[in-house]
Amino acid sequence: MRAARLLRCVNTKKKILMMFNPTKDQVREFFCHAWKKQQDSGVLTPLESIAARWMVEHPEYHALLNDAEDAKAQDFTVENGQTNPFLHLSMHMSLSEQIQIDQPAGIRKISQMLMMRDDEHHAHHQMMECLGKVLWEASRAGTPPDMNRYIEELNQLI
Repeated sequence: MRAARLLRCVNTKKKILMMFNPTKDQVREFFCHAWKKQQDSGVLTPLESIAARWMVEHPEYHALLNDAEDAKAQDFTVENGQTNPFLHLSMHMSLSEQIQIDQPAGIRKISQMLMMRDDEHHAHHQMMECLGKVLWEASRAGTPPDMNRYIEELNQLI
């Protein structure tokens, strides 16, 4: 009995870890599946609803989202002048969540101030530059992202 409980606990931890550390294919499948549900007027989970909202805003990605196998097979490289649509959409989702819960503290106010000048989509794109920069710096340094630096970068936008 104890071994079964331990196994359930390990399996649950694996699922939680996968949820927060998905593979490239899992990310692409998530977006393609959510897009298909959106196109079929299916019932979306809250997370899929956020994803679908941003996918609608990016018609240039629709053909790719319609073909999950092609989406999983493609590589998007900066060297080839390509933007990774799945990274881009993931950053939209990340920013949406950060703004909703105001983490890091102050991001919601910055977002609101940016949206007084422009629409939400453009504000997100401006904020993405800051998020990308901080994530890139953390990756190079092998450290967690510096949230104070992130807020400093965002404040320079207003």
